[in-house]
Amino acid sequence: MPAHLTLFHHLPPGVEGELGTRLAAYTATPPPKAWIAGIINLGGGTAFRVESEELEDIRAELACAFHGLLTPQDQASWRPHITIQNKVEPKVAKAVQDQLRATFEPRPLKITGLQSWRYLGGPWEPIRKHGFRG
Repeated sequence: MPAHLTLFHHLPPGVEGELGTRLAAYTATPPPKAWIAGIINLGGGTAFRVESEELEDIRAELACAFHGLLTPQDQASWRPHITIQNKVEPKVAKAVQDQLRATFEPRPLKITGLQSWRYLGGPWEPIRKHGFRG
């Protein structure tokens, strides 16, 4: 089942062309190495913590390119994760986290591409998907 990592929550529509060009350049290379490295407590949810120095470099370069256009949320430090549970009672989330931690072992995560989306005030619309080579 594919999972999605959010690099940015909201970029202005006016950067879609430049974003597409940049994503195409990044994905013309082999995919970044990544790991599912741990369990994160989201308060009312649970996530897998993702580590990828190469993906962090991509995000940092994009943040620099779009400096001044980022929302406060997107200017904050990035915590890559895959949400597996959301909007539940904290004690339910903690029970799931305890169960996962009991047998958790770090493992590789395959990053297959980068995709841009447009927020439509509720639903999201995919703009373009860029698959990594190699």
